[in-house]
Amino acid sequence: MDVRDLIVVGGGPAGVMAGMLFARAGCRVKVLEKHADFLRDFRGDTVHPSTMEVLDQLGWLGDFLERPHNRIDRAELRIAGREWTIGDLSHLAAPAPFIAMMPQWDFLDFLRDKAAVLPGFELEMGEPVTDFIEEDGRVAGVRLADGTERRAKLVIAADGRNSLVRQRAMLPLEILGAPMDVFWFRVAKTTPGRALRGSVERGRLLVMIDRGDYWQCAFLIPKGKAAELTGGGIEPICAAIAAAAPELDLSDLDSVDDLKLLSVSLDRLTRWHRPGMLAIGDAAHAMSPIGGVGINLAIQDAVAAANALAGPLAAGAEVDALLPKVEERRLLPTRLVQAAQKNAQDRIIGRLLEPGPPLDKAPWLIRLLDKAPLLRRIPGRLIGLGIRRERVESPLATAP
Repeated sequence: MDVRDLIVVGGGPAGVMAGMLFARAGCRVKVLEKHADFLRDFRGDTVHPSTMEVLDQLGWLGDFLERPHNRIDRAELRIAGREWTIGDLSHLAAPAPFIAMMPQWDFLDFLRDKAAVLPGFELEMGEPVTDFIEEDGRVAGVRLADGTERRAKLVIAADGRNSLVRQRAMLPLEILGAPMDVFWFRVAKTTPGRALRGSVERGRLLVMIDRGDYWQCAFLIPKGKAAELTGGGIEPICAAIAAAAPELDLSDLDSVDDLKLLSVSLDRLTRWHRPGMLAIGDAAHAMSPIGGVGINLAIQDAVAAANALAGPLAAGAEVDALLPKVEERRLLPTRLVQAAQKNAQDRIIGRLLEPGPPLDKAPWLIRLLDKAPLLRRIPGRLIGLGIRRERVESPLATAP
């Protein structure tokens, strides 16, 4: 029976990055992705400076930046009828001091192409995992939809917030909650820019991401209100969006089918591992879309997992005792980011989504950031580089 060193469940950014790093260290790796391709609209398209720093450590940043992308290096808000600049990434001490906006399928294609030259790497598309194989008190592999089995010394669950680990309640989950959901949509634009923009008014919160020839937009709504809001068709929603951003051309929004609903979750596993298995990325911690940091935290998890486990696994060592080290390394940044997101959700977004008087001025912190360019670098650093960013330290057994 063929037993791999590692099976990765889920071919998203965390899964493909982890599979590549473990194969790079000499492990025999199989990544299993349930979809037949990577083409998912409105998945996280933000590649932050912390992720590009990892690509630079691998020697791939130049190749990555040759692919079509847009760059964002500042954040702006419209509140009480005027624009405020609140974040600046352009001064980061990083190889790429900006957010690269790239469709996630292009980013995954890039990682897959780089991993494909490694003899130990294999990616199987269209292979949904339906269960885990457990023997002698540990996870020994996975079972596919066709009933066949894949076995490995270690299984990494990187299959997102709807992970099989969560569905099977294999690890304990703490739900932090979220007061909002998000409608994603896109509209054409004609003027270029390099900013992430937000429009904040009572009852209307809109985020606009510059994608060159179109705006990728997020319209925040109260939690669970999507069906109610779409029941009247697209016209009332367009009216609310137009009130938040009158400059947008909404002629392309023909029906509610043009809106993609994201049900926002904020939660984390209180234990990320059990014998033979480790959860990373959204499978371990579902993030709010605030800051767009979910992909980048997931990439950091993959790097930390490879740093701790890839070398010993490639050498044939038992790694169960090392699994807690990954959680210990990544739990603090996860907690801190989620605490900041929850605070923003509960104290700002949730309150703004409630009925009340119109805003007549921006909060004092927004006014301060707008007046003090040096202070804008603080939110820029927190969003761009995060907390406790990882450096690739896993071994290179096979030259790419």
